[in-house]
Amino acid sequence: MEEFDKAQLTYTHKGLNLSLKPIKDIIEEHPTPFYLYSQKILEKNYKDFYNAAVANDMQTTVCFAVKSNNNKHVLKALAKLGAGADIVSGGELKAALKAGIPADKIVFSGVGKTKDEIKLGLKHDIKSFNVESIEELELINKLAQKMETKANVAFRLNPKVHAKTHKHISTGYKTHKFGILAEDIIKTAQDKKYWSHTNLVGISVHIGSQLTELDATKEAIINACKCANDLPHKLQFIDVGGGLGVNYHPTNTKAPKVHEYMQLVAEALSTYQHKVEVVFEPGRRIAASCGFFVTSVIRSKMSEDCRFLIVDGGMNDFVRPSLYDAYHEVLAGHDSGELIETDIVGPICETADCFATKRKLPLLKCKDFIVLADTGAYGHTMSSTYNMRKQASELFLTTRGKLKS
Repeated sequence: MEEFDKAQLTYTHKGLNLSLKPIKDIIEEHPTPFYLYSQKILEKNYKDFYNAAVANDMQTTVCFAVKSNNNKHVLKALAKLGAGADIVSGGELKAALKAGIPADKIVFSGVGKTKDEIKLGLKHDIKSFNVESIEELELINKLAQKMETKANVAFRLNPKVHAKTHKHISTGYKTHKFGILAEDIIKTAQDKKYWSHTNLVGISVHIGSQLTELDATKEAIINACKCANDLPHKLQFIDVGGGLGVNYHPTNTKAPKVHEYMQLVAEALSTYQHKVEVVFEPGRRIAASCGFFVTSVIRSKMSEDCRFLIVDGGMNDFVRPSLYDAYHEVLAGHDSGELIETDIVGPICETADCFATKRKLPLLKCKDFIVLADTGAYGHTMSSTYNMRKQASELFLTTRGKLKS
């Protein structure tokens, strides 16, 4: 389990509990499958991240990656702590603003911003558009001129580094669609035709998600600083992105500690000739461990020596195991009985609809439940209605033990 007090998950005579709240009691009021988020864990993760940046003498804005979890209660809780937002669509911009995140703490990333999305960002005067192509910069400048305003922009640098992560979530090499090469940034920054209604306020870099080795991260930030040193004027901020990984497997300790990450970031940023605000875009590191996917057993079956536990949640509800072959810890609703090797599968008509294989679990029967841990990031936001299934609901457990839906 990721960096939170494991005492938050306990077994009693009522089975598995989260923060002393019996999950069985929640299921009686809310049908499975559903996501259950812990405000206590969420807030601890955010505070640990922010405080580690401050401890390393950084003036910082932590812009939570809304793509990782857009639940309204999650966003509201983070807004109250002072978080900003990293967004990639107009819908995410509206969600962030509705949750109370100030526009001047919102950065707009993504390679495919539409005219309407850009105009929405201009209307609210967001902190920055993280520009990912020269053509996009040209469009932002034209739209800002029509709206008689000025847009704050930051170049997203493609640092040409290889991140050691899954190929589908690596974003920092020249063959990836993200960002602009340094030589093109420097050339464009000196061309007056792009800057009549835009202000160059920053440079950003983001090389991927679920990063557990930081050599490429350090190299990318240093490359961003080198590029920033060659720009015409001092920047307001350097955006070092997000992607800091978590330890999904209980025996895996590869993910760096937050304080180690912050020390590395501070060291890399020292190569910029000015002291500036540091923007972070964490999603997974803040939200992953606050979320739990709860699903009930429909039935079990044997195929020679293979035991299948069929649950009511499917890959449409939580796709990471199917898409990335991702590991998530599985906890049974009760902890009594002999442990048996079990494959946990869903009802979707796809062989890939499998959450875990050969996990040792007690004998479970119809109406028992299991919990997949660390599902607070890229869980519900990536869900669908495939097979015409209703999407899983979301529940938010407050620090006072109350449920919000």
